[in-house]
Amino acid sequence: MSRKQRVIEAATELFASQGFEKTPVSLICEVAEVSKGTVFHHFKNKDEILRAVFLYITEFIEEADKQDQHIEDDVLSSLIKSVFDGMTIPEHRLMYQFNFNVMVHPVTRAIVADLIEERYQGLQASTEEVFRRLGHDNPTIITKMFIAEIDGIAMNYLLNDDFPIEAIQIEFTKKYCQ
Repeated sequence: MSRKQRVIEAATELFASQGFEKTPVSLICEVAEVSKGTVFHHFKNKDEILRAVFLYITEFIEEADKQDQHIEDDVLSSLIKSVFDGMTIPEHRLMYQFNFNVMVHPVTRAIVADLIEERYQGLQASTEEVFRRLGHDNPTIITKMFIAEIDGIAMNYLLNDDFPIEAIQIEFTKKYCQ
């Protein structure tokens, strides 16, 4: 693994467990086992590290969401399964919580606003195409509703340890796949 990747992975772990603002660059260096010079060779400042972490998490989420999309027979239920499966991997929960926090906290949101918009546009386009292929009357609006519901479910799941995610997934699948 490259030094740059070690920095990104260390920062991901630290930002998720301690928060962006409470994680000094010196601690990232320590965990990544690199010098400050190495960090600042790859990143101008801590904000750029956050941007790299956000991109890393985006790639991670996109990979998790694509796991079952190769199934053509029931593409929407496969998409829903991929989303829920990716979100509910226990060892990834902290990373998803951090991702949510970055998007809602004003300071971190401002740093990655363009990346949030880019991620959303990609998600909107790919999901809208699924609804379009399924013949929905208004795929743009149904996609916005679908994404908003997923976001709400994810938020509740990530903030509440006793959230009935399995039951929610079953009902959500029934709602969109019947």
